[in-house]
Amino acid sequence: MRIVFIGAGDIGLPSLEALIAAHDHELIAVVTQPDKPVGRSQKLTPSAIKLRALAAGVPVLQPEKIRDAVAELQALHADVFVVVAYGQILSRAVLDIPAKACLNIHASLLPRHRGASPIQAAIREGDAETGIAIMWMDAGLDTGDVLLMEPVTIEPNDTGGILHDRLAAVAPGCLMRALTAIAEGNAPRVPQDSSRATLTKKLERHHGRIVWDQSAEAIERLVRAYQPWPGTYGLLPIGEGKTTPLKVHRAQVIAGAEVCPIGGTVTAADNRLLVACGRGVIELIEVQAEGGKRMSAGDYLRGHPLAVGLRFQ
Repeated sequence: MRIVFIGAGDIGLPSLEALIAAHDHELIAVVTQPDKPVGRSQKLTPSAIKLRALAAGVPVLQPEKIRDAVAELQALHADVFVVVAYGQILSRAVLDIPAKACLNIHASLLPRHRGASPIQAAIREGDAETGIAIMWMDAGLDTGDVLLMEPVTIEPNDTGGILHDRLAAVAPGCLMRALTAIAEGNAPRVPQDSSRATLTKKLERHHGRIVWDQSAEAIERLVRAYQPWPGTYGLLPIGEGKTTPLKVHRAQVIAGAEVCPIGGTVTAADNRLLVACGRGVIELIEVQAEGGKRMSAGDYLRGHPLAVGLRFQ
């Protein structure tokens, strides 16, 4: 079949590689986002998706809005569009272009965690598993019928980054099975139970602020879920009503620790940094001061002594 790949995020790279290597299908074009300004110089930089497509000799389209590229997409005479982490809503005019299907690769077990941040949500909410769903796209937000799903266990030490990479590696096999089923004319369409749906949002840096009256377990999951993006942080008071952020890169729950009744209170600050939570105590293992380097909490405390009883805001 003639395939157009539509994506921008790195999670789609293994699936793009599988399409490039496929013998049963022809990858005729890649659609990705326009080059973005990056860094202090704001130099326009292509996505990894674009670079890989060009290296493979695959034509690349980069419309500002995909709805404005309908004529170009129609001229490709594609059988299937494969969409993953593209970052734009596809209009009905775009969805209707391919002859056989418009498929989405989504990183959750739908209908749980529809939307923009399903990987982080699965860890944050304490799910035992997540997975890859191949979905027939419709005009809604991740509401289309499911063609297949592949569960993936969430391990106790998984971060958002680790789980992202594991799911990315699972996706190509799922995609190839889905394309085979479509080519053979026996691909299932299982409607989602929208009464069980949860919705995730696009994450911004401010979403990583730790709310200390949560349980230690919830905060530990948040730290893992938001690593490496958007990261988590607490606000340390520095006097005169001012605060400074302290990023938290790694943390663990301290079982059986003596609990202070006020969440955010520092309960130990010698070689270890322990903080009371709404329920339980958490140890901040790796931290980073604003403008500083990532380091162990012990190293941080040697340069930035904290008093027991100090409270994160």
